[in-house]
Amino acid sequence: MISTSLAARATRRRLLYALAAAGGIGAVGGFGGRPLAAADPHPAPPGAGAARPAAPARPARRRGAGAVAVDAGRAREVRAEFLHAWRGYRRFAWGHDEVLPVSGGHRDFFVRGRPVGLSIVEALDTHYLMGLDDEVDGCLAWIEDRLDFDIDADFQVFEATIRLVGGLLAGHLATGSRVLLRRCVDLADRLLPAFAHSPTGMPYRYVNLRTGRVSGRTLPVAEIGTNILEFGVLSELTGDASYRRAAKRALRAVVERRSSLGLLATAMNVETGAWADRAAIAVDPPVDSFYEYLWGAWEMFGDEDCRDWFRLLVRALERHQAERVDGRLWFKHVDFRTGALISRRQSALSVAVLPVGGADALAADHYRSWTAVLDKYTVIPEEIDYTRLTALSTRNQLRPEYANCAFELYWQTGDSFYSTTAWRYFEALRTHHRVPGGYTVVTDLTRRPMTKGDLCPAYVFAENFKWLYLLFSGTPRFDYDRGWLSTEGKVLRGLRRA
Repeated sequence: MISTSLAARATRRRLLYALAAAGGIGAVGGFGGRPLAAADPHPAPPGAGAARPAAPARPARRRGAGAVAVDAGRAREVRAEFLHAWRGYRRFAWGHDEVLPVSGGHRDFFVRGRPVGLSIVEALDTHYLMGLDDEVDGCLAWIEDRLDFDIDADFQVFEATIRLVGGLLAGHLATGSRVLLRRCVDLADRLLPAFAHSPTGMPYRYVNLRTGRVSGRTLPVAEIGTNILEFGVLSELTGDASYRRAAKRALRAVVERRSSLGLLATAMNVETGAWADRAAIAVDPPVDSFYEYLWGAWEMFGDEDCRDWFRLLVRALERHQAERVDGRLWFKHVDFRTGALISRRQSALSVAVLPVGGADALAADHYRSWTAVLDKYTVIPEEIDYTRLTALSTRNQLRPEYANCAFELYWQTGDSFYSTTAWRYFEALRTHHRVPGGYTVVTDLTRRPMTKGDLCPAYVFAENFKWLYLLFSGTPRFDYDRGWLSTEGKVLRGLRRA
């Protein structure tokens, strides 16, 4: 999910369906022992006088048969492993973007020499959900004292939106910190030129945070359209509709350029509006989260256009790309204008895209296909040839998508298959990715022992352990009836604040 190349960088991507709460584990309480209360989804914005928009009519929820698979013992184990990973970051990389847990080093994510505490921002709402209040305080203090976006350098708009804007929003919703909201508004305002300067409304790939200079005319569909949830919530909180309006315009521009088959290609020139390729790769990156955010805009904001676009595109996906091999559901890559076969490759990120909208049956079948991959390899490869379940990449970059999908499908069905397979994912994570300094990527999962790299991506603190903890804990800090998470695992609806 996190590389700047078109082939490798795409958000892991998952949206949360409405969940049903089933109690919590005793270790999680409110700040200072006070009882938990629902957080105001529209707190007053920083400064004076900003009008608060009326909350949109929310669409009717589908009723799931299941509830959270509450297991206090498993929840404690997940929490303990998250803390092990976090302590490695605290020890070796505090204030930097990402930790190198094997060598004890760190690296910057956006710009060399200009860290923005990415792992701190990514981890904030996870700490809150797990009741790690001292860590919440430490992260807040660093952000309030040290985080400054007045940086004369190019930042990738997509990653800055889902990771930093989303993380600051979730942190604000969890804690009520006005400073977090001010930092979020400051960053979003620095990103908006990428949209405003584009002739089509589709954002440029990069923007200089100090000067507003834009660059990067050709970018993948996910990067164009994965921003309406974060920008929409920001519009709600500030009363400024410009954020959501910019994001909606970008989505519309892509959908209007679909082929006569109803398919999207992979990358677009945002100045001319011309497609840069012909490959419809559907649920694989770097297209994946575009689909998620269409349905998310309907669920979160009642946007009927986005609902209809999602349904239109998924019908085309099912008609022209879905196929079964040995009874397993996959999505082939085809020419988006003719439907001609290009390849039968599939990315591990694809599993979490479809548990939304009317695509539940597809999502369940696709999850079982990836469970067959888990059965074969124990740790899921980055990419496979699905005709033989052959690993085309033997790496695993600590992807959270399988756990994400398990969480969503368990709620929808109540089928213990999903909680059981999610626990298997966790046990493999602990067995093969754990090192003394935290958690790290695997570079060859076909070897025994599996060979390890030296990187803990910041998204690990936002996603992997959070999905599992939500599945098993039933934490009272999350509203399982109306909760919603972004593609980067940030809780944008449903945090309960002390």
